[in-house]
Amino acid sequence: MNKILSTTSGPIGTLTFNNPERHNAMSLDMWRGAATVLEAFERDPAIRVIVLTGAGEKAFVSGADISKFEDERATLDAVAEYNASVDRFSAALLNGTKPTIAMIRGFCLGGGVGIAACCDLRIANDTARFAVPAAKLGLGYGYENVRRIVDLVGPPFAAEMLLTARQFDAAEAARVGLINRVVPDAEIDRTVRELAETIAGNAPLTIQAVKRILRELRRESPDVAACDALVQKCFESADYREGRRAFMEKRKAEFRGV
Repeated sequence: MNKILSTTSGPIGTLTFNNPERHNAMSLDMWRGAATVLEAFERDPAIRVIVLTGAGEKAFVSGADISKFEDERATLDAVAEYNASVDRFSAALLNGTKPTIAMIRGFCLGGGVGIAACCDLRIANDTARFAVPAAKLGLGYGYENVRRIVDLVGPPFAAEMLLTARQFDAAEAARVGLINRVVPDAEIDRTVRELAETIAGNAPLTIQAVKRILRELRRESPDVAACDALVQKCFESADYREGRRAFMEKRKAEFRGV
């Protein structure tokens, strides 16, 4: 069974973590496969938005597949190889130019929280549950993972999450800022689809500039010149002219990313 699925629908690419018998827990091969899918979406000019979701109704991603630790993470060399694969996936998710949406059903635990935190937007159903259980497993939870959580929820709640390793529900996740929105399970597919279509209909160059600026804001030494260049590119684009004309003509703009 292919444990990473890739599908496209118009301008939307969907990556599905497909390991439902283990609540979509991630193995080494899954990290590698997911990175390959993201890199392919990034190269495809037809894809404007990427949705990440889990197979089935019980989990987005429940963390790492602990049953494979003896095979995949038992030695320092094996841990280094595993971490490199996770880093490749995270880099593809964080550094890509296309907006990403995590559609979260059910459990979002450990590495699942890490994946969701790398996405631009996070939409959860009302039965979603969140936790980072590293402290209950003796795992080290690295600097970048902690920083991304702190960026979303702030130091006090990040400390509570990581020190207690407790689970909390979608309402609390929304209250502290870990996710953008909670919707009933029956509405989550439609909600995410409409959100993705809205973003896909906007100007790609503007989206790219916003994504780069948001990324640079998280760095200690942001590359402001690169951000300014992307903003200037927007003003020089055919899409900017199209946007102005569409506004004056009271019609929907048709952006081409040029």
